[in-house]
Amino acid sequence: MRIALIGYGEVGRILAEDLRGHALSAFDLKGSSAMQAHAAAQGVQWAASHAEAVQGAGLVISAVTASQAVPVAEACAPTLQPGAYVLDLNSASPGAKQRAAALVDAAGGRYVEGAVMTSVPPYRLRVPLLLGGPHAAALAPVLTGLGFAPRVHDARLGVASATKMCRSVLIKGMEAMFIESLTTARHYGVEDAVLASLQETFPGVDWPKQASYFFQRVIEHGRRRSEEVREVAETVREAGLTPWSAAGTAERQAWMADLADAGVFGERGSAGFARSPDWRAEADRLLDRIKETQD
Repeated sequence: MRIALIGYGEVGRILAEDLRGHALSAFDLKGSSAMQAHAAAQGVQWAASHAEAVQGAGLVISAVTASQAVPVAEACAPTLQPGAYVLDLNSASPGAKQRAAALVDAAGGRYVEGAVMTSVPPYRLRVPLLLGGPHAAALAPVLTGLGFAPRVHDARLGVASATKMCRSVLIKGMEAMFIESLTTARHYGVEDAVLASLQETFPGVDWPKQASYFFQRVIEHGRRRSEEVREVAETVREAGLTPWSAAGTAERQAWMADLADAGVFGERGSAGFARSPDWRAEADRLLDRIKETQD
């Protein structure tokens, strides 16, 4: 079965590596030379458009930024092979997933929502994956055969997405709160006391290590995370609540992404970009930048 990868960021590249040996095509709007070189090394056929990438594919995997989930479904639908599965791994709201499904199913495809329940790199293809929608049960054994670790969550579209979105209120919120709390603590020189208090309250967590992990992930993926949390906020709105926490998290994540793009954490791809094992180094960069803007 030919597999089309739509989106060739961190997740797309991991999928290409772990699915090496299958007939793969790929497309990404950025289409950078680095992406295309990586694809060529994995034996992936680089396509010039969404439509070209999905032609003849029995499985289309969409792994783009949250805001592109519905546009990708719209762009792929016209040339989908009849009966092709579209596995949407994007962190989008239940409403967005339902809109994407309507586009795919109307074109004769079979849409399945996929909720990735933790960070992909440690698990790679075996990352915990919840499947949702009326075609989820049929796709599950196909994915298992490819090496994925899927679990059918619900035949109703949007339930798997809602599960991930509610989790993200907490996880992405913790990332933002750690950056805000510990950078402020670093300013006042009380970071050791704050971490010691956390260790006493929650002794099962290595808090300095966890803090460094949160800083690194937001610095590197803040743009994607900010878009995801905007979808989280939309999920909260769809439930009738005002997303005060999620909205603030999205702003903090976007702020970090802007600073990363501006080179505050070093140049992307260089040895100096967001690679310190100690969160303090990145907090100091933030504080230096804040001081510069205040002077």
